[in-house]
Amino acid sequence: MRVWKAVVLGLVLLGGGTAYYFRQDVPKLIAEIDGKGAAPPPGAFVMPVPVTPVVKRAVSIYLDYSARTESINDITLQARVAGYVQQQHVADGSDVKTGELLYTIDPRDYQAALDRAKAEKQRDVAARDYASSNLERGTELTKSGWLAKDTFDQRSSSLRQTEAGISIDDAAIRTAELNLEYTQIRAPFDGRLGKNQASIGTLISIAGAPLNTLVQLDPIYVTFNPAESDLAAIEKVHKSGAIAAEILVPGDSKPPHKGTITFVDNAVDRLTGTLTARATIANADRGLLPGQYVRIHVHAGENPNALMVPQTAIGSSQLGKYVYVVGDKNIAQQKLVTLGPTDGDLVSVVGLEEKDLIITGNLQKIGPGSPVQPITAPPPQAKASLQTGSLAN
Repeated sequence: MRVWKAVVLGLVLLGGGTAYYFRQDVPKLIAEIDGKGAAPPPGAFVMPVPVTPVVKRAVSIYLDYSARTESINDITLQARVAGYVQQQHVADGSDVKTGELLYTIDPRDYQAALDRAKAEKQRDVAARDYASSNLERGTELTKSGWLAKDTFDQRSSSLRQTEAGISIDDAAIRTAELNLEYTQIRAPFDGRLGKNQASIGTLISIAGAPLNTLVQLDPIYVTFNPAESDLAAIEKVHKSGAIAAEILVPGDSKPPHKGTITFVDNAVDRLTGTLTARATIANADRGLLPGQYVRIHVHAGENPNALMVPQTAIGSSQLGKYVYVVGDKNIAQQKLVTLGPTDGDLVSVVGLEEKDLIITGNLQKIGPGSPVQPITAPPPQAKASLQTGSLAN
């Protein structure tokens, strides 16, 4: 019985002590949550933190999107005449020029058809010459009464028929010449061949099995999907005609390709809230291929008074992005911010004041209302970067 009394007495004393502790510390906790806080009591530990001022400078505004490359011209090479593939003149994957000979279809049948059409014309020309002479003789005989009028009309009709036959022969010759020309398949534009799909000796029918593919690589399209909210900025860049697009290949250290916005679609997709836009860029080194994933930066203007902080000072929570600043009496305050364009190691933010001191270190060891000891750090410097001023989409 005495043991139970001792246990009960101990629990009562423990509960009373806990209640007293919370009554004493609740005002302090509330003050810390409010971020106002009071000066730490004497002897309390104060976390030293490096701080840096907000940097105010002009920064370029870039809209940044994922994109895909597309060929301006992309065709399947097919024969316009039937026949056996006689020769492939250019190796698979070669870069070719406009008019360069790529394939030859066996031309012997078409050469024979052309020779026949020319011979038929020669025959009809001889018939026309005879009909013309015969008509001239009949004219004189008709005037003297030695030739009947009906016979004269027959001779006149024969001449006109032979002349019509020559016109038909001319058309047949042009058709035969075209068919013979079609046995030579040439590049319609500068581009790159794909993989051969018809070996030598393959019988090709008209518009049947393809021979190969040919794509244009220079220039090339870059298609992307800006958000509806970016439409005004994209339209402005499009109408200006300025070289305002930079194309970056992930993992490629080469300088970015540059081009202009040449197309903005006439409707916004209701399901995604985006629209289709396209840039045309030079690709002289053929470094980009159709269907390739790239990033496109569109220069959308300048912000002359951007407030910038180190990117390392940015934190993230369920409420959004935030930074810690040094408040009154050296108490850490948390401020929610909206991120904008970057410039090297700096990022522009909305939600701060130019006078704020940004805490850049020991961020995991402090919270809103924590007492801190500011340690001034050198002001951050912007670094040259291909992604200067990019705005993540």
